[in-house]
Amino acid sequence: MNHLILLGDSIFDNATYVSGGPSVIDQIQERITPGDSATLLAVDGAVISDVARQLSNLPKDASHLFISVGGNDALQHEHILRSGDAIVSELPAARDGFLIEYRAMLDTVCSYDKLTTVCTIYDSIPGLGTAQVVALSVFNDIILREAFSRGVPVIDLRLVCSEIEDYSAVSPIEPSSIGGAKIANTISDVAKNHDFTSSRSIVYR
Repeated sequence: MNHLILLGDSIFDNATYVSGGPSVIDQIQERITPGDSATLLAVDGAVISDVARQLSNLPKDASHLFISVGGNDALQHEHILRSGDAIVSELPAARDGFLIEYRAMLDTVCSYDKLTTVCTIYDSIPGLGTAQVVALSVFNDIILREAFSRGVPVIDLRLVCSEIEDYSAVSPIEPSSIGGAKIANTISDVAKNHDFTSSRSIVYR
């Protein structure tokens, strides 16, 4: 029996933003194989460094770890995301800091020897400008490289949540129930079908 664990931020912990609709964890629990279970350890507002704290509550029977984190770290550099000049002058340092944090986090997660999957940061948020999308690609490149170097699968949320209705009307940076259903479907697909013994990175969309 599998026990799926959701780590990270409000991409998974989105109950506040769905106006009474089903959250990501609700929709995963509807889709998993009978006898399996899913636990939400992700916390709205969490940053990369918070994942280690979340892991301290990891159930002993955890089998799969799904990680969606980094968006709030990117938002800490919002002035860079909104300014063309700052992208050129300040983005390299922001990239280096993100790399250090994300690499250390993924090293810690992998030390638990569980079946691990990471998610990219989505970039189809309503109102997001071209310069912001370009800046986010720098952070996503780190996520992909770190995942590929370890042979773990990736859920590319840029491809999963690509429509306006995938985002919450309460807060456009959060997934709606529609987007959450797409995320839950993809997580269920990975848990049921990915061959973790191959140590091959596959991008799921």
